[in-house]
Amino acid sequence: FMARLIFCFFAEDTGIFPSRLFTTTIEQMADSQSNNTHEVLAELFRAMDIKFDARAAAGVRSWADKFPYVNGALFAGATDCPRFSRIARSYLLAAARLNWQQINPDIFGSMIQAVAEDEERGALGMHYTSVPNILKVLNSLFLDDLRAQLEVAGDNARMLLNLRKRMAKIRVFDPACGSGNFLVIAYKQMREIEAEINRRRGEQHIRTDIPVTNFRGIELRDFPAEIARLALIIAEYQCDVLYRGQQEALQEFLPLDEQNWITCGNALRLDWLSICPPTGTGVKLHGDDLFSTPLDQAQINFDNTGGETYICGNPPYLGTKMQTSDHKSDLTNIFDGWKSNWKSLDYVSGWFVKAVEFSQKSDAVAAFVATNSICQGQQVAILWPQIFNSGHEIAFAHTSFKWNNLASKNAGVTVVIVGIAKKGRLAQKKIFSEMGGNTTCSISDNINPYLLNFKNVFISTRSDQLAGLPEMLSGDKLTDGGNLVLSAFEREHLVHTYPEVSQMIGRIFGGQELIKGVVRFALIISDAMKESAQLIPPICDRLSAVSAMRLASPKKSTQELAKKPHEFDETRFIMTRKIVVAQLSSELREFYPCDIVEDHAVAMAPSLVIYRSDPWLLSLLTSRLHTAWIATVCGKLKTDFRYSNTLGWNTFPVPKLTENDKANLTRCAENILLAREAHFPATIADLYDPDEMPSDLRRAHEENDEVLERIYIGRRFKNDTERLEKLFDLYVKMTAAQPTTKKVRTKA
Repeated sequence: FMARLIFCFFAEDTGIFPSRLFTTTIEQMADSQSNNTHEVLAELFRAMDIKFDARAAAGVRSWADKFPYVNGALFAGATDCPRFSRIARSYLLAAARLNWQQINPDIFGSMIQAVAEDEERGALGMHYTSVPNILKVLNSLFLDDLRAQLEVAGDNARMLLNLRKRMAKIRVFDPACGSGNFLVIAYKQMREIEAEINRRRGEQHIRTDIPVTNFRGIELRDFPAEIARLALIIAEYQCDVLYRGQQEALQEFLPLDEQNWITCGNALRLDWLSICPPTGTGVKLHGDDLFSTPLDQAQINFDNTGGETYICGNPPYLGTKMQTSDHKSDLTNIFDGWKSNWKSLDYVSGWFVKAVEFSQKSDAVAAFVATNSICQGQQVAILWPQIFNSGHEIAFAHTSFKWNNLASKNAGVTVVIVGIAKKGRLAQKKIFSEMGGNTTCSISDNINPYLLNFKNVFISTRSDQLAGLPEMLSGDKLTDGGNLVLSAFEREHLVHTYPEVSQMIGRIFGGQELIKGVVRFALIISDAMKESAQLIPPICDRLSAVSAMRLASPKKSTQELAKKPHEFDETRFIMTRKIVVAQLSSELREFYPCDIVEDHAVAMAPSLVIYRSDPWLLSLLTSRLHTAWIATVCGKLKTDFRYSNTLGWNTFPVPKLTENDKANLTRCAENILLAREAHFPATIADLYDPDEMPSDLRRAHEENDEVLERIYIGRRFKNDTERLEKLFDLYVKMTAAQPTTKKVRTKA
């Protein structure tokens, strides 16, 4: 119904229908009380599906007989329309009065996103893509190359003709096409290039050689699949008007063709080669219905044997915790047989593997928008070795950036764009990065899975620290039902009444406590203190509550812990000064949050802890070098940094430090701590707000980075890219000099 309305709005504003015919008919034939608006629309839709010579027999009303025969199955099937209230009728007419002549394809994607419920959008991983972001994919994928060829051709008629013939055989395939924006933008951009070719050759009014059916898609849901077909039809007409004139466009527009080139189905289950075959061989049939496609229906034939295929799109992302059983089944269908733990991969990974399989049998290059998590953290070592071993490489990439679009429900997502091709398929490899609103491009010898100009390296978890630095452990886990935890008031009251309890209480440091300054305490009762602790009634009551809570647990291991209610569930607690590291941190912070805390302090999981308080360790942890490493190697939770001891700390490459190096780094760390202290009671969240960071604290960090980076290369690094290239180089050298370390499966 929506697709039909949009077509009618567009048609009457562009001359496909006589001027204002649709709006005027509704105004005149649908009464002001809107009792029959649905009947009027249904009759109009029915008429446009019947050829003129058959309308009399079909009993088409005279006021509907003025409308052209449209075909293309746009108006085929049921013509039932929703009943309109008076207000709804006024909205319909208001929409009809808008100027739909130059409708932007953005409206379709925006409409999909606006009408979809939030829950459905999340379940489907829907992230509508704006035109500027689409061009980031398409330009790098093939449009820039076409424009370069146009520039080389100049006014050479033969070269221009060859380029036009090449473009006529190009297929653009989006296997997650949604409302068709990638296909529409690709079509319009190619028509623009073709129009310039025709202008230079003096052939402005010839028909296009670029068939709209070369722009193929797969979409899971019916509604956006229908909109995608309509969007391409409208784009074709708009281009004909723009480049050939209104009269020529109108002569060839109606009736629409019944050929079907958008398939409605599950892209991870369908054979892409059957949707977009590598050659034009084989018998293909016309679709029965432009707007209804059974999965077993044969597709149309291609007239472009030997052409290039460019796969593109913005597939649903869906991290492993967001995947339903159906999503996991889809991935099982693709990844079953892989030796690595593919079950932790994002859903979007399936499109990359399907594209690799497709390009092994066709001359294809693919580029997808994806979550940056497939190029960070543990997913890198799972996904990318398989892709590289298939003979493919990363041909170009846009490093992490946040996108915006014109939809009302703007999805705030941090993404990457990754282009893959057979090795040697593209002459130059390019890395695009956004800095301060500007996009830079660097030419690379190789783009590794972390999207760096460096050889292919896969960082895997380690059980020990690469440079022999002190061990970082997961913080303690209480499993106490909150009974071992005290507020500041409860601690003060308890210590006032029972002074001896002060040695049994330590301040808790989890993420909120470390970063936001939340003050909480925990009972830390050693076996030696157990008997005396139970003589204190408030503590005895708390321990009894811990036992009861643990006994009620369905887990046998927790039930066993009920016998020792004074102990934590998982504890590594040592009564010593220690360094606590937050597991999660905002990506806006330039320096990773950590601190040296007192002997009695308890590091709470999922925060991490080093049971040594050497300030030079803090110097490493709070450096730009380390933050860049964590951001790249550990990956992120949404946009937040997510620290892993086995993947981030244990792999962090540090050159051999002399005692003088440690002394200099110690001085830098102490200056950072003193600068923090000078602004007490400001929290880490306050102090490390990038817009509010105190100048003395920033100077202390700058000095720390200066000293540390000179240890690495004798000067400051120019940027994070240079930092990471050095760290990866050092990592490769250090791991090559060591025996292979068994991977650790336990997450920190």
